[in-house]
Amino acid sequence: MNATSEPWQWDETTWRRHVERVRAGRRLTPPWPGGARVAVALSFDSDHETIPLREGETRPGKLAQGEYGSRVAAPRILAALERHGVPATFFMPAVSALLHPEEARGYVAAGHEIAAHGWIHERNMLLAPDDERMLAARALDTLEEITGVRPAGVRTPSWDFSDATLDIIGELGLVYDSSLMADDECYELLADGEPTGIVEIPVEWIRDDAPYFMMERYGSLRPYTPPREVLRLWCDEFDAARAEGGLFQLTMHPHIIGHRSRMVVLTELLTYIAGFDGVWFATHAQIAEHVRTEPPRQTAPPEEGS
Repeated sequence: MNATSEPWQWDETTWRRHVERVRAGRRLTPPWPGGARVAVALSFDSDHETIPLREGETRPGKLAQGEYGSRVAAPRILAALERHGVPATFFMPAVSALLHPEEARGYVAAGHEIAAHGWIHERNMLLAPDDERMLAARALDTLEEITGVRPAGVRTPSWDFSDATLDIIGELGLVYDSSLMADDECYELLADGEPTGIVEIPVEWIRDDAPYFMMERYGSLRPYTPPREVLRLWCDEFDAARAEGGLFQLTMHPHIIGHRSRMVVLTELLTYIAGFDGVWFATHAQIAEHVRTEPPRQTAPPEEGS
C-alpha cells in the first residue's frame, strides 16, 4: 500500500500493523503489599523552564513561570509530602535538572524517585529515531550524574510516543513507562504482538492537573475549573480505584499545582486518602517492580486475546 494513501484506502494489513505496533498485553494486577486495598502513585513532572525553551522561547516572561515551579512550588510540594509521609515520583527533564541540580538531588535525599522525562521536554514525534535515542540516553546519563541514581522509568514529554519510542525504552533497559492510556491498571507493553517485559503505569488527562489549570495569555486556553472541583473529581477517581482494589495514579506539575489555592487540592487529597485503611503509597518504580514480579489476582478481568 502506498505510504501516501489515505487511511480509508488502507488494506487490513496496513491498519492492523499500525494498531499492533504498541499494544497493551497482560494486565498486571497482583495483590498489593501488606494486604492493602489500593495503591496510590503520585507523580510530578518537574518541567520548569523546559516548556518555553523547547519552543525556542527565551524571553523572561514564560521562563519566570517555569522558574516558579522550582523556586516556590517544589519546596511546597516536598513539605506537603513530608507532612503526610508519602513518597512520590518526580519525572524531570535533564535540562531542568541541570538548571536546578540541588532540587533534583533533594528529591532523592527526601526518599522520592527521580525518573526520566526527556532532555528539554522535546516533541519526540518530530524527531528522527537516532535523535530521539541520543536525547533519551543523554537524559538518563545526566540525571544519574547529578543525583547518583539511574532512573528505572520514563514518562515521555507530553506523553508523546513515536514509532521508535518503545524500542528505545527497551534498548536503554528501563523497567517501566508512564505515558500511555490503555487501562486503569498496570499492564505489560507489547511490541508487534510480542511481550516486552516493560511495565506500563498508565496515565490519563482526567488525572492530570494541566487540563484544568493551564493558562495561555494570547490563546483561548483558560483555567475554567475551580480547584476544589478538581479535588472532588480526583477523590472520586481514588474511591473507584479503592472499590476495585486497583491503582490510583496521578500526574501533577510543580509550576501548575504549586500555587497557593491549588495546593489546597493536593493537601486535602492527601488528607482524604490518609483517612482510609489499606492504602499503599508507592513510587512508580515500586509499583512497577511489584506488578512485574508478583502473580496477578485470580479475580482480575480476562486479558485481551486470552
